[in-house]
Amino acid sequence: MAMSSFAREIDAVLDAAEGKKPEELLITYKGVLYPSVLCCAETFQALDTMEVRKDDVFLAAYPKCGTNWIEHILNDLTSAVLRKEVPQIKHLQILEFGVPEKFQKIKSLPSPRLFITYLHCDNIPKAVLGSNAKVLVLLRNPKDAAVSYYHFYNKNPGLPNVSSWDEFFQKFMSGEVCWSSYFDYALAWNKHMDKENIMIITYEEMKENLPQGVKQIAEFLGFSLPEEKIQSIAENATFESMSNKSQETHGKFGPILFRKGTVGDWKNLFTEAQSQEMDAKFEECLAGTKLGARLKYDKYCKY
Repeated sequence: MAMSSFAREIDAVLDAAEGKKPEELLITYKGVLYPSVLCCAETFQALDTMEVRKDDVFLAAYPKCGTNWIEHILNDLTSAVLRKEVPQIKHLQILEFGVPEKFQKIKSLPSPRLFITYLHCDNIPKAVLGSNAKVLVLLRNPKDAAVSYYHFYNKNPGLPNVSSWDEFFQKFMSGEVCWSSYFDYALAWNKHMDKENIMIITYEEMKENLPQGVKQIAEFLGFSLPEEKIQSIAENATFESMSNKSQETHGKFGPILFRKGTVGDWKNLFTEAQSQEMDAKFEECLAGTKLGARLKYDKYCKY
């Protein structure tokens, strides 16, 4: 089957990254690292010019927490409600990717529009949190997120290779990775948890009961769909189903993106000392918070 237009776009981006020196693959904007093949300072500066509609939907996630998975579900839900295919325009949908001219093009996209961002919530366009637009915040336990991010760094030509897991672990803990600190990211969303237009979901909850997760997202968006439609969307969103189609949907990026899709893979890489170091960091940053409780750290991050 033919590749999607997004797959062709991402192949072009990966080809552009080939041959670049490691230091050329990253840019820094306001103290945060970003991939240079996807982000530029001019786009960050233009973010606040974005006009937000009340029926916009934003998916906010820390990297490697299941963004493509939830985006797939959101697209399927929207298509089911509208009873037509929703166009995939990824280079416009991911807020911080691409060139600033995209914000003009975004104005002509039909509603409901779906946008994605990995930005810290303080860096998201101010109009988003100041509006009634729905924001779905996706998180994953930090140990699995770190391991997935490590493999992503080393498989992705658009990011510099890291010599070892030990080196990456220290970078992850100190926030010296693209989009910065997981812990700062999570803590910032904690203060928005009680807003009715913001919903927190976790990778682990979705893995435990995918149909229930799909149903909760549909309800949050105000979508009314029959049970059998919810079930078929869930079946279409399993890791196996998405991985099998990844060549068609994501081109060369497929194998980079879809690795294992499991919970608990951190046990294969973390040393006892690293596990304890992250336990202490979680305790310091997120223990006792509502969001920390939602992450079920003791269930997913202890031996």
